[in-house]
Amino acid sequence: MINTFCRTPLWEASRTLSAVAGGFQPADLVITHANLVNVCTHEIMEDISVAVSCGRIALVGNADHCVGEATEVVDAAGQYLAPGFLDGHIHVESSMMSVGEYARAVIPHGTVGIYMDPHEICNVLGLDGVKCMLEDASRTPLKAMLTTPSCVPAVPGFEDTGSSIGPEQIAETMNWKACVGLGEMMNFPGVLSSSDHAHDIIGATLKAGKIVTGHYSLPETGKGLNAYIASGVRCCHESTRMEDALAKMRLGMYAMLREGSAWHDLKEVARCITEHQIDTRFAVLVSDDAHPHTLLSQGHLDHIVRRAAEEGIDAITAIQMVTINCAQCFQMDHDLGSVAPGKCADLVLIDNLTDLNVTKVWIDGELTAENGVMLKDMPPYAYPDWATHSMHIGETITKDTFRIPADKSEETVRVIEVIPAKVGSLERHAVLRSSKGFLESDPAQDVLKTVVFERHHNTGKKGFGFVRGFGITCGAMASTVAHDAHNLLVIGTNDDDMALAANTLIQCGGGMTAVQNGKVLGTVALPIAGLMNDLSAEEMSRMVEKLENAWRQIGCSMPSPFMTMALIPLACLPELRLTDRGLVDCTAFRFVPLKTDSK
Repeated sequence: MINTFCRTPLWEASRTLSAVAGGFQPADLVITHANLVNVCTHEIMEDISVAVSCGRIALVGNADHCVGEATEVVDAAGQYLAPGFLDGHIHVESSMMSVGEYARAVIPHGTVGIYMDPHEICNVLGLDGVKCMLEDASRTPLKAMLTTPSCVPAVPGFEDTGSSIGPEQIAETMNWKACVGLGEMMNFPGVLSSSDHAHDIIGATLKAGKIVTGHYSLPETGKGLNAYIASGVRCCHESTRMEDALAKMRLGMYAMLREGSAWHDLKEVARCITEHQIDTRFAVLVSDDAHPHTLLSQGHLDHIVRRAAEEGIDAITAIQMVTINCAQCFQMDHDLGSVAPGKCADLVLIDNLTDLNVTKVWIDGELTAENGVMLKDMPPYAYPDWATHSMHIGETITKDTFRIPADKSEETVRVIEVIPAKVGSLERHAVLRSSKGFLESDPAQDVLKTVVFERHHNTGKKGFGFVRGFGITCGAMASTVAHDAHNLLVIGTNDDDMALAANTLIQCGGGMTAVQNGKVLGTVALPIAGLMNDLSAEEMSRMVEKLENAWRQIGCSMPSPFMTMALIPLACLPELRLTDRGLVDCTAFRFVPLKTDSK
């Protein structure tokens, strides 16, 4: 694959690099006295110098002969020099920030490249929305590599989205310079059932010689997983059990071990390495999601590497999992992922291998961040008006909108039970008493009314359900971050607060809010597609913190509850989900009635 993410292509720089390495031409930059984290051989090499020219590495070793009058010399003073970190699977939209502000937040933590799957904005605004994100990314030093959204909608026939993408559109994007592959193929039912649609999308990617990324969330690791991998899917980030990740690696699939703001899978899946004597070349660390407070308080991939070390994975192996392993997964290791001659000079300097404090970051040989501060200015980017006006609700929402008629005094209903810090849900049943002929929330059972409104095309569609696990005692919350269709999701203990929450987001163009007793306690406005804001990480973090405080005030104590809430409509994850079309049994992939005695 030709890498367009280096300042100078290798074919153009090769003569110069060879001359610099041979001492016939001075280097642009020489870093001296570094302890090199050699991810190629899993060792620390002491007192190493690295010479850089044309944004690429010319020499690793003794670089005294590469220094000329104009060469910049940086003394690493015994710090650890490693390749720049790569996030193999991230939805930038989950940070609630624009790509530019996301880049400003993660680069100082050593992240030089991301493989982004912008299927959130694509579900709302289509490929035009993806183009906006690429334009935003192009003003940053961050190497934002596109994996084209594969499933818009995520599971066809179960939800209404703002757009739909088919094989022809996928094939078109494979010609885009930023595109390196296909975003997570969530439609694993379509793959396993030999659906033309799913396999034509995969085929268009394979025909272009690019990488298919996966999403296989089933616990079945026999014929189904084999069939999924055989279709051409190269990696998967949906392992939540040790045996899932191990089975994938044993079948030659890259197991992407996830540790995001909401999904804390690493403690369990790290056991596939710490409890088994295996080669870790097929293990990659990814974030999947990262909200602003996490990025500011803990970091990005540097934090995940620290977490891996806490779970017993040695630091060099963990660094391999965010560098060379990731680059090899995407068949880009000829340019990225290691400190070696010819490779892009994407480098991080780390003070020690325990705390992993990143002190300097070079991208293409240019010092981009130092001591946690971004050094590069970025030109502004404004999203077009059509991208900031995406709320199209086909009715006036009042408290009566949320009524669920009861057929008798007591009804047994299906309930979605969420699991804190996990992506899965469980189907439960609860008995609810009717009030004046309608079913209401029952906070005593932690059973809350839930409604999803179609918000893209003024259709007026809405699905009704109940959810358990948030612990809300009084109030309501609403969000337009509702994977993957990103319709308007409202949960609450009473209809008045639910109506207020819904209308608050309609008025501000989308976002997340929490209300109680007729008062708005906290709102994060996300006017860009109802998913993002172009404010800084610091400003976004303050708003998110206020919202989290509001969640606690109304009774919820789980970590990042709005991220757990956002998965309630995602019909490709087991067991039970709610979309604007109704309740979905995500093990049998069929609609089911809210009331268990209904047909």
